[in-house]
Amino acid sequence: MTELLDQAGATPQTGSSRTHQLFIAGEWVDSCSGETFESLNPADRRDVVGRFQAGNAADVAMAVKAAEMALPRWKATPAPKRGEILYRFGQLMADHKERLSRAMTCEMGKVVAEARGDVQEGIDIAFLMAGEGRRMFGDTVPSELPDKWAMSIRQPIGIAGIITPWNFPMAIPCWKMMPALVTGNTVVFKPASDTPHCATLLVELMAEAGFPPGTVNLVTGGGAEVGDAIVESPDVQVISFTGHTSTGKRIWERAAKRLKRVSLELGGKNAVVVLRDADLDLATDGILWSAFGTTGQRCTACSRVIVERPVVEPLLEKLEARARKLRLGSGLDESTDVGPLINPAAVEKVGSYIDIGRTEGELVLGGGSATEGDLAHGNFFAPTIFSGVKPMDRIAQEEIFGPVLSVVPVDDYAAAVTAVNQVRYGLSSSVFTRDVNLAFRAMRDFETGIVYVNAGTTGAEVHLPFGGWKETGNGHREAGHAALDTFTEWKAIYVDFSGRLQRAQIDNQEPG
Repeated sequence: MTELLDQAGATPQTGSSRTHQLFIAGEWVDSCSGETFESLNPADRRDVVGRFQAGNAADVAMAVKAAEMALPRWKATPAPKRGEILYRFGQLMADHKERLSRAMTCEMGKVVAEARGDVQEGIDIAFLMAGEGRRMFGDTVPSELPDKWAMSIRQPIGIAGIITPWNFPMAIPCWKMMPALVTGNTVVFKPASDTPHCATLLVELMAEAGFPPGTVNLVTGGGAEVGDAIVESPDVQVISFTGHTSTGKRIWERAAKRLKRVSLELGGKNAVVVLRDADLDLATDGILWSAFGTTGQRCTACSRVIVERPVVEPLLEKLEARARKLRLGSGLDESTDVGPLINPAAVEKVGSYIDIGRTEGELVLGGGSATEGDLAHGNFFAPTIFSGVKPMDRIAQEEIFGPVLSVVPVDDYAAAVTAVNQVRYGLSSSVFTRDVNLAFRAMRDFETGIVYVNAGTTGAEVHLPFGGWKETGNGHREAGHAALDTFTEWKAIYVDFSGRLQRAQIDNQEPG
């Protein structure tokens, strides 16, 4: 493992060609098809991060069988002992944090400081869920009958299908796998095809931490070949998916035929509200980080600034001046502010929204791919700002998933609330104000699963539930103790020690 991580943390060499394998039943194996695909560095497409197995339905079937065989033993392992293995995994991630972070930057593109944060979230959730192994509480309540004990406990569902995106290639798999595993489920894990190397490194560490063979299985490959097979498998009882809304809806429809538990974390169209009394320098800091961090490729990224008219111009001046200074480049360079988009298709998609934006607002800054010098070999797009955007314009309604910010002027707080809520998503929102009364109203009024006051829209902490309203998901939450709900069934238990038959839900009241 150390050798693999040493290679992962090294400066990438153009044309590297290591071929990685699937992980099934505790063994690294080739796919049944024998086919592979390449993962490329988005900052320099000439650099091949590695080659990975193009898994298919047969590989998924073997992974599911391995998970099925491992399930009885893993369920029978006391939860505190399962937690100890999670703890070892978290510590291994901490020990190799810098190498994991640099490997992530090479494959996903985010600047290395952000990659360190991604890895740290994985560490944090591993430690948090390790602790849940010792406290995975239910309820103990008084019975309505004498000499009777009443309580509830959590039990695992079975095999969990984990399907993850590329934008947080270590944090999100950990968000999903840690609660699944500590509660006694086994896992079949399909990462995004843009970031299979990050997934491979995670699973290497999980094996080293001591997860028994078959408890964690990794199948890389395309969504149609691997993802669909996981969703369709009759032996996979719970699916956890993060990705595009349309894909999530299809997964839910197909899984519903088998009444599977499904947790969906989907899109966002997040707004920062700047009221007329706000600290504009602080607001500028929060907006720039939320809009252009991770090159806008976060489900919590700020893509709308809803601002009261008296402060539109001074805020816009500050945003433009600061955004012009942002430096694009390889995320391995510590001086880089904005890394690449994930792939050429993302560049094309963001470019198409620029064309739409030119017809809806005024282009203040950016508006095109960046191809100067070494940037020509990567998937770079200039930070972009539109002003004069109306709340119902397409660039203010549709998820772009790139470094594009729309400034939406409104008359007052009430209009700001309407603009925040008048979208089909409801993940994250923010308000900048010095008025404590308005801050508390915003906490109440914004229809989002996360609300920030005097901060940007990004930066969730793992001990609170993460997720959103409306088309952002289907009601489940990741992180916090609420994450256990996705992967457990509740069982109510009654123990009657009266020595006689007592009939609950029969009228036992004495006549008045």
